[in-house]
Amino acid sequence: MVTGVVGNRIDRRRERTRNALIGAARKFLSEGRSAVSIQEITDAADVGFGSFYNHFQSKEQLFDEAVRSVLQIYSEMRDEIVAMYDDPAEVFAVSFRMTGRLQRQIPEGVRVILNSGTSVLLRDEGLGPRARRDIMAAQDAGRFDPMDPDMALMAAGGALLGLLQLLDARPEADADALTDEMTLHVLRMFGMNKRSAQKLVSSELPPQPQL
Repeated sequence: MVTGVVGNRIDRRRERTRNALIGAARKFLSEGRSAVSIQEITDAADVGFGSFYNHFQSKEQLFDEAVRSVLQIYSEMRDEIVAMYDDPAEVFAVSFRMTGRLQRQIPEGVRVILNSGTSVLLRDEGLGPRARRDIMAAQDAGRFDPMDPDMALMAAGGALLGLLQLLDARPEADADALTDEMTLHVLRMFGMNKRSAQKLVSSELPPQPQL
């Protein structure tokens, strides 16, 4: 029993160290500082230099995990929200509108995504696969015009990243209004008529989850 208690304590300490390293990496990435050294990362995390290699093989692996952790937060938030909708076009619209609003809620996490560039849309988790799936479902349902799914993903993703960059640069801007306006334009780009698109962007959103 004593051995189990000690083991649990060690596991918790390892988890705290790992989370501290990921947190430090997220902060550096949010500031666009990917050229920092491992020593700078461990100093920022307040852990020993040797502890780094107990968790990660390289700085690149750590940074990849930091991006992954942000996308996981996004994915859990998004999946919980859209589960209550059946119309795939509405799922896409709600997802887009909620994601834009995240810039005010988790600005550091959004900056990690922004500093990853459009490559973040090509990852196996987070923004890309969910948006692609929503777009294809809306096309199959006749809600969106046919378009190559990958091209549609990059068009919508580029609009979203541009929106997030604008909101980051303009902290005084009305994030809700700008996000809904961009959502309207993207829906129109996908072939929805103005009335249908306006109906989707004017509907009441569920409460933003606490992250």
